Amino acid sequence: MTSPQSARPLIAVIGSTDPNRAFSHPLKAIELAPDACRQLGRELARAGCDLAVFSSSAEYIETDVVAGYADACTEAEPGRVAAFPPRHSDVDFGLAPDAHASLEILRDSSGEWEVAFYHTLLSCDGVLLMGGGQSTRVAGIIALAQRLPLVTVAAFGGGAGQVWINFDKVRNDADDADIRLMGDNWSSASASRLIACLLRQRERRLRALAERARGERTAARRSAQGLTVAAVCMLVSLAALATARQSEQAGALDLLVLVGAPLVASAAGAILRNSFESDVRWGRAAVRGLGAGLVSVLLYVASQLLTLPALLDHLDVRRLLFFTIPLGFTAGFTFDLVFERLRTGAAGPPSVPPPDPLAPGASRPSSSDGPHA
Repeated sequence: MTSPQSARPLIAVIGSTDPNRAFSHPLKAIELAPDACRQLGRELARAGCDLAVFSSSAEYIETDVVAGYADACTEAEPGRVAAFPPRHSDVDFGLAPDAHASLEILRDSSGEWEVAFYHTLLSCDGVLLMGGGQSTRVAGIIALAQRLPLVTVAAFGGGAGQVWINFDKVRNDADDADIRLMGDNWSSASASRLIACLLRQRERRLRALAERARGERTAARRSAQGLTVAAVCMLVSLAALATARQSEQAGALDLLVLVGAPLVASAAGAILRNSFESDVRWGRAAVRGLGAGLVSVLLYVASQLLTLPALLDHLDVRRLLFFTIPLGFTAGFTFDLVFERLRTGAAGPPSVPPPDPLAPGASRPSSSDGPHA
């Protein structure tokens, strides 16, 4: 996991510039490599970074990078070198007893160096590649895939030079200027500029993570607010069911309850539906649910009026609400289906209606007992 912004960044140092090794991608400017590694180590120390290394063998760049790093560490600003060898290996960089850089060996339980190498890579805050072969190239590809801050010193070729080419497709937190800098020839100013480039990428990465965390908190807060509103809407619709009048001449208040309670339920259904989605916008979902609920409830009432023209003369609001409230909730929860039916010109409720609770047959309500259920 990436370290907090206040902690010292842990930078993995990977590569080799040994002229005695055979690389699938040739090295370049090998005579400049040892001094370049020391310069990079000094700049990492001055930038307040810790090092993650894997071998103290002279064929790898860690030896020279650690030497330069230890030289630049001071009593006021000491450094830390974390070594991650497999269980059967050991490391010794020959640090002087009075050096202000401590060596911490964190041996991996696995006997295979690849396990310790790639597992540690994912826990670092940045990766520095220089030269190397296939393992260096794979490490760079993993860093790109995991969006780890990455600097490849392409001036020395090898696997690091091949990783630099991959920036053409996957840039992550590196911009055009960073990519050009990594591809430049080596100079006396390269080390400081490359380490600054690495830390800039880390800062962008931290800002992106912080922005994503804020977005997740905002989404969670919106979801909680939406669920609260949905619960209130459901309680309001149930309260309307409990307080509705029975079998009286339909008035304005009765019609308001008959239409309003299902609409409130439809808003609750739409908000609940939106809570399952990644983009939580419960206000907009509630409006859509109201639209779907209004269409569905009015279509249902209109169909009943066609069957029972005297429905409003003796209106049993409470009995109707037992059907229209679930209808409104369902319409809100499935508002996309409702709008799809409207676009295709289909009429009627969004689903196959259940048996009509108002008219079991062709009979019409009488003045004494109102609508039949």
